[in-house]
Amino acid sequence: MSAPLKVAIPAATPRGQMFRVAIIGAASLKGKEVAEVLNERNFPALDVRLLDDEEQAQGQLEALGDEVSFIQKVRAEQFEHVDFAFFAGDARSTRKSWKIARDAGCTIVDLSGALESEPGATVRAVSAERELGVTPAPELQPGPCVVPHPGAVMLTLLLLRLRKAGAPARAIATLQIPASEAGQKGMDELHQQTVNLLSFQPLPKDVYDAQVAFNLLPQFGARAESPLAAVEARVLREVRHLGGPQPPVVSLSVLQAPVFHGLALSLYVELPASVDAAGVGKAIAGESVVVIDAGDPPNNVSAAGQGEIQVSIQKDASQAGGFWLWAVADNLRLAAISAVECAESLASTRPVGKIQ
Repeated sequence: MSAPLKVAIPAATPRGQMFRVAIIGAASLKGKEVAEVLNERNFPALDVRLLDDEEQAQGQLEALGDEVSFIQKVRAEQFEHVDFAFFAGDARSTRKSWKIARDAGCTIVDLSGALESEPGATVRAVSAERELGVTPAPELQPGPCVVPHPGAVMLTLLLLRLRKAGAPARAIATLQIPASEAGQKGMDELHQQTVNLLSFQPLPKDVYDAQVAFNLLPQFGARAESPLAAVEARVLREVRHLGGPQPPVVSLSVLQAPVFHGLALSLYVELPASVDAAGVGKAIAGESVVVIDAGDPPNNVSAAGQGEIQVSIQKDASQAGGFWLWAVADNLRLAAISAVECAESLASTRPVGKIQ
């Protein structure tokens, strides 16, 4: 695990102002990561309520910094006086209770992607906003803040920074997503498929309707809970949205990888022939991105628990100005950091002097 990333409370947040927070889907992979990132970034939380509508999760103990807390059932009264509600479960769970939280006066941060089409909802990645040098106008009653797919954050940030080395004439990407993007049930199915294959038993296929273990998939089976094509469409849509007035143009293919954690991105770009690998590295390195020697390239294991995107660069052997970027990131941590950064940027709009 990386050392905790300590980030000061944004200057726009009045000194001493504290907030009450609820994490809905607290037992989920993303919910646990959000709780950890809130603590690591010293988010000014007076109280963090852990909520989940899964019966098996209710009553569980979860660590919150140096303390432990029980996960409680999602009920309307749990949202009273809460400032920020992080929806970290699946889309069904978010749709079930987000309006209750909204009507109670909570600022909504959605990690499930379920609220993207709701009126007033905004897909935001603060890291991309910093790169573009834009600051959204504050709203006293903001709509849901939807956290983009971590693959969209990776692609957008890299493509925006590559412009410093010259606007890419072409960009082609292959994004490999892990089982954890489907939550605990996706990881459980990959695990059980692996065990059953090695013992010559039938494979469970409730989530993917296909063999994921020891396999790479360009699409899922017809009865899969969520088609892989929907992930591809979402990432492309969000890259166009996050990229500003002149968003990056990229051709994208999404594959399901037989791994539990970590996004892997293979990105080919064509830049001006005068650009060398050092110039590419200089352009993309900085906040949230670490360039690593191509002789010892990053991987899913090295990215685990890290808050940065790790990238190695290789020049294409046949195309002048052609470069291959191999990028990896911890998908759960990247999503949690994006969510907490959204809350930090929205904190200044919460009324001062009392807990809402």
